[in-house]
Amino acid sequence: MSFRRGVVRQSKFRHVFAQAWKAEHCIDDVRVSRVTWDTSLCAVNPKFVAVIIEAGGGGAFLVVPLSKSGRIDQSCPTVCGHAAPVLDIQWSPHDDNIIASASEDFTVKVWQIPDGGLTSPMTEAIVTLEGHSKRVGILAWHPTAFNILLTAGCDNVICVWNVGTGELVYQLSDAHPDLIYSVSWNKDGSAVCTVCKDKALRVIDPRRGTILKVKEKVHDGTRPMRAVFLSDGKILTTGFSRMSERQLALWDTKDLSEPMAVQEMDTSNGVLLPFYDPDTNMVYLCGKGDCTIRYFEVTDESPYVHFLSLYSSKEPQRGAGFLSKRGVDVNKCEIARFYKLHERKVEPISMTVPRKSDLFQGDLYPDTAGMEPALLADEWIAGQDAPPLLVSLSGGYSAPPSKHRDTLRSKPKLVSQDSGTGAAPPSVGNAAATSSSAAKEIEEEVPQPRVATRETDGNTERPKKEDDLLTELLAEMKALRAVVLAQSQRIELLERQLARIEDGDV
Repeated sequence: MSFRRGVVRQSKFRHVFAQAWKAEHCIDDVRVSRVTWDTSLCAVNPKFVAVIIEAGGGGAFLVVPLSKSGRIDQSCPTVCGHAAPVLDIQWSPHDDNIIASASEDFTVKVWQIPDGGLTSPMTEAIVTLEGHSKRVGILAWHPTAFNILLTAGCDNVICVWNVGTGELVYQLSDAHPDLIYSVSWNKDGSAVCTVCKDKALRVIDPRRGTILKVKEKVHDGTRPMRAVFLSDGKILTTGFSRMSERQLALWDTKDLSEPMAVQEMDTSNGVLLPFYDPDTNMVYLCGKGDCTIRYFEVTDESPYVHFLSLYSSKEPQRGAGFLSKRGVDVNKCEIARFYKLHERKVEPISMTVPRKSDLFQGDLYPDTAGMEPALLADEWIAGQDAPPLLVSLSGGYSAPPSKHRDTLRSKPKLVSQDSGTGAAPPSVGNAAATSSSAAKEIEEEVPQPRVATRETDGNTERPKKEDDLLTELLAEMKALRAVVLAQSQRIELLERQLARIEDGDV
């Protein structure tokens, strides 16, 4: 009898390890919502952490700066403009100060959070979207088009809004016969995939209102499912088998007759929430009520979905927030970060690839989606599609000044769009603040090169060489600003530690 030695699959993510942050870096005394809706209850971006919390007589969520740690005082201001519990919150991918919230009061509200966080309770939204006849539980911002927001409610209806004008631009009333469990945009935002209580997976063109593909009985179990579009067009679903075993399945949208891969995990009854990282093609599964986070790599090699490892702890998670790639610490080879919700605590968990070198690891950090939208809302509505505009994470990421500077206040307003006169498109947020006044002065002197457009002055076109020089200058400024920001955060941390020593806490 001969034995053949198994070949170990090569992957730079094979040794990814998860580590919870120390207690002093957690956020304590957060009264996490007890709402029974299967949502992550948390949203994170490079500026803020937002958590849906318990609130008497309405709905509220807490927003604190990402650098915040320690105890949250009960008098801490919240966003509290909903008349019923909040079910979902999502940050805009194109403005780190803009967040949308969906509620049992049938409405969706869009809020503008000031830099540094709230100083008083926020009750007035900049936009209120009213179009659902039952509670609204799902939000999904368009990945590449500015101000396009998708909402889904318990009325089994999907609405697509232009937040810049407050206008309902598309409504899909007949696509789903039962409760919608999840909605996910594809990479360029030309289609969405949904899963429903009827156990079917649908691929839908929201602009034409047509169902492109349907797969009945994606998972046989009766418990809720989830689906997420991958960057190559495949779809990953989570659900339950007939015997109530939790499952993960991969589907090729070209042929939905059979799954490419199915993995069964355990018999826990918590819904598996998938968090997908398109840069590494990794999927993280967080089960509500679980004490573990499993992570997988999706590749073109059979069996296509490869289990990497799992993070395990003693405390079950009520929900979790997934930080966008722009916010991770590239100097520590951190490829992902979760904000795990306990009953009264928010705990950061870093996913790190062990590397000996202190240099920037380009293979771990391919160019990632930046804040600048590839399309305006009107362009997407007119039928255009575009992939995300990518930015480099070398030297850390710092947001460039946005070209979309108009701010919505009490109600939506239409702004004329005329590139010849330099009018700005409709926006729901101000540009992100730069790190220093000196950087602002430099950026005012140096014009911002446009991406994928051609600037002309009369009949003379700006030389390409000048554009390249400007891009190089701005990249260097961005890297310097990131270093300044990192050092200021380090100083703040040391000052806090010094204060604790002086107070006798250590």
